[in-house]
Amino acid sequence: MKTLENKVVLVTGASRGIGAAIASELAKNGAAVVVNYAGGKAAADETVAAIVAAGGKAVAVQGDVSKKEDVARLFDETIAAFGKVDILVNNAGIMVVKSLKDSTDEDFEKQFNTNAKGTFNTLREAATRLADNGSIINFSTTVTRTNFPGYGIYAATKAAVDQFTRIFAKEIGSRGINVNSVQPGPTATDLFLNGKSEELIAKLASTNAFNRLGTPEDIAHVVAFLASDDAKWISGQNIGANGAMA
Repeated sequence: MKTLENKVVLVTGASRGIGAAIASELAKNGAAVVVNYAGGKAAADETVAAIVAAGGKAVAVQGDVSKKEDVARLFDETIAAFGKVDILVNNAGIMVVKSLKDSTDEDFEKQFNTNAKGTFNTLREAATRLADNGSIINFSTTVTRTNFPGYGIYAATKAAVDQFTRIFAKEIGSRGINVNSVQPGPTATDLFLNGKSEELIAKLASTNAFNRLGTPEDIAHVVAFLASDDAKWISGQNIGANGAMA
């Protein structure tokens, strides 16, 4: 059964990693998908090609979510391609791991602009342009619970996303739209694994109950459920997808 048949989904930051897995999973469940990317056109085109080859519907649309004008255009092009927007997945994000004392103004602004302002921009647009009875899934992080050193600014941006989620759920719920955030734990993506020793990866994998890293597909399955009508009574929640890590 395709739980997202006749739905149109906009996934930000969907050219690779978790975003690409989400786009593929939602397409597999029957949705037409817009694969947003900021700079990775080739990777976005590959994600679209894989979805289409599997019998799904997808297009790639460039846009920087930190820019209001780009976000408006993302919605314009999604509606032009597929007629509406039912589901918004705010996956685009940037992470810089540094202690607060070593962090620069650029580190702060870069992360807040994409993670917090980017989510604000898409939610503001969705307030009038998302279809009634739609769904919004924002991306947060389990680091807001674990408080790891070096993640101060990143965790702060995602704490803002969690609060946006709780409040926007109440602001837009009268239109039948539910809003939730997902908080992944360490997940085996190229971006996460790059630059980490095998010892560190094993240590991070051991912090959850299953003694393994999450996979992009683990997270995509959670998103697919939250995007479906079966999850309509779940709203305003910050949901850990982390194998009991925290």
